[in-house]
Amino acid sequence: MTTETLQHGAAENEAAATSVPTVRIRPSRGWAALQLGELWEYRELLYFLTWRDIKVRYKQTILGLAWAIIQPLFTMLVFSIFFGRLAKIPSDGLPYPVFAYAALVPWTFFANGLASASNSLVGGGNMLKKVYFPRLAMPISSVLGGVVDFTLAFTLLIGMVFWYGVVPSLAVLLIPLFLLLAFTTCLGVALWLSALNVQFRDIRYVVPFVVQFWMFSTPIAYPSSLIESELWRAVYALNPMVGVVEGFRWAILGADTAPGVMIFVSALVSLAILIGGAFYFKRMERSFADVV
Repeated sequence: MTTETLQHGAAENEAAATSVPTVRIRPSRGWAALQLGELWEYRELLYFLTWRDIKVRYKQTILGLAWAIIQPLFTMLVFSIFFGRLAKIPSDGLPYPVFAYAALVPWTFFANGLASASNSLVGGGNMLKKVYFPRLAMPISSVLGGVVDFTLAFTLLIGMVFWYGVVPSLAVLLIPLFLLLAFTTCLGVALWLSALNVQFRDIRYVVPFVVQFWMFSTPIAYPSSLIESELWRAVYALNPMVGVVEGFRWAILGADTAPGVMIFVSALVSLAILIGGAFYFKRMERSFADVV
């Protein structure tokens, strides 16, 4: 092999090396940018992480996807017996079972997504240590995985609506917006808790208590119309799930208590939680691989 051939081959290798994009990974300092464009570049990974969470959730289960319906359905039955029949809790003139189930559908999506996403970083610790990718993909995929459960539970809700003779109005077209509000709230809280869970492992024991307390502070078993003052109802909507639940009832069941200002307040609070959680998550992610 001649010297010219070797030089020509070296030149080709050098040209090929320069054509390959180089990515330099450095630890961020201070309050890092969210780098959402990078998350979009890894959208295929986000898809596969979401699909993995869905498959793992129902792998080797007897009832499979039926669990997505069983959980809110049985909770609705308990609420109907104890709150609807025994305690005589009002339901805005609607049949209590469908009144409660309409609230439990978005709530179950929120609660399950929060429980899964808050533990996503610790559960995927081996992946964090070995491969670089936008860490935001892990809690996002955990929340997105709950959309399948939501769809199944929502299908049963539609059947219940027609069974009880409730005719939805055109407001039902706003359901995706209320689902987006539930997703935003769930992801925002999950970003805070998942980042904290890496540093403090007892967060996973706090999450079930938070979810349980949050559930009874949300108008699921009772209507927000029990609060007569518009001012206090707006204050009550600082719990962003209030806007979600009342929005679902209004859009699907045509409840008399239109959310109004509660949706606006809940949306602002949800957005603030999401933005704050995203920046806190990005600030803490530099130490995830070292601590997890």
